[in-house]
Amino acid sequence: MSGCLLYRKTLSSMRGTQSNMTNASCAHATEVPPFAQVAAVLAEVTETLACELTSATQEPPPWADLEWRIARAVAAMQGVSSLLSASLLWEAPMNWRRFLRKQRDHTARRHLRIVNLLERIDTQARLEGVALVALKGAALYQRGLYEVGERPMADVDLLVRDFDTNAVTRLLLACDFDLTFVTWRHQLYESRVGAASAAGFGEHSDNPIKIEVHTNIRERLPVTETDITQFLFPTEPHVGLNAYRSAAALMLHLLLHAAGNMRARALRLIQLHDISRLANRFHVCDWEELLAFHPNDQDLWWAVPPLSLTARYFPNAIPEWVLTRLRRRCPWLLRKFTSHYRLSDVSWSNPRVYAFPGVEWSRSLGEVCRFAIGRVWPSREALLELRHYAATQPGVSEIPWYGISHAARILRWLASKPPRVQTMLSVRAALGKRCDADCCSDATE
Repeated sequence: MSGCLLYRKTLSSMRGTQSNMTNASCAHATEVPPFAQVAAVLAEVTETLACELTSATQEPPPWADLEWRIARAVAAMQGVSSLLSASLLWEAPMNWRRFLRKQRDHTARRHLRIVNLLERIDTQARLEGVALVALKGAALYQRGLYEVGERPMADVDLLVRDFDTNAVTRLLLACDFDLTFVTWRHQLYESRVGAASAAGFGEHSDNPIKIEVHTNIRERLPVTETDITQFLFPTEPHVGLNAYRSAAALMLHLLLHAAGNMRARALRLIQLHDISRLANRFHVCDWEELLAFHPNDQDLWWAVPPLSLTARYFPNAIPEWVLTRLRRRCPWLLRKFTSHYRLSDVSWSNPRVYAFPGVEWSRSLGEVCRFAIGRVWPSREALLELRHYAATQPGVSEIPWYGISHAARILRWLASKPPRVQTMLSVRAALGKRCDADCCSDATE
């Protein structure tokens, strides 16, 4: 039985109880219900929409108004509003259909803005004699895996070589982008013109476009870095924008990015959809090329969770022989957790903060200890990233959680699983409410 069929049987048995709970506790649609109820609704809606995206049914779910409103938050957080607008077969409330149509329209218009920006970057890069690789969403569109408006692109990601960073700064300045922040992952460039903050809930064509420049592609899983940079840049790059070295190299990046997000409980359904769409074009030689990659002189043990989860929601996408070969090198504990993962457990739809999210990705007791120490005593860099996020994301600066000491946050982790700021902000926006001081809290993730 496929994952979605199993989920549908489970969810159908839950819906009667859930609907009664919704009607009893939510007298008005825009009132924020108890947190436990929000968590339950988020899980049900996430699994339902994920299954509908894979194999659409004819009958709409028997949701009350609360579920339909939270469905907007889920679709936005999971990045699939545009895909749902074209794939759902059933009729739904007018407000839900209108939301999906508007999201697709905003996604299409934003896509055109990004295409124009990429053309300017390509022109300036040729003038500077710099070779760049356009990453992730731009590469998926370039390969024809999506039509305009199907897949959202929040930012532009570029891979450059170390010795070209100064030239890249000059070319981005010429495109009216300034360097504003630096993390261990990337350099962040923001536009000097246009809107300074997000224009609205979900996808919006007027939201500012940011550029993330990478000199390497790596993830901490959970603390040891896996670096795949050497496999991505083309062997003989030309000046201007380049494609990945191969389709297998693109898949490698998608899998590592998904693994990092799963570890942080920040996965999005669109990431699994990306993997499945690319996988459907793979031949045996592409899979063999992927399996031949050995970042850090190791097998792709970390690719098992994202590939297994993709196979669960998109049953025909990943060949079983690929999973069998990879599972042999995947740590036992991670394999065990992987077998129980649901999208709602490891994505933004999980509204709880955990003290040690993703500790199961550790491969030794030493890694467990390093990860725990890093959570309890975060580095100066980690704290700077947290402050930058709180200062730049709409609504987040209003949350007292980011103003309290890290010691106070630790006590909250240990005493309970406090609500997650980003998730609850989306839920309250979908319900038409501002996020006040009592609605949510979060941790450094």
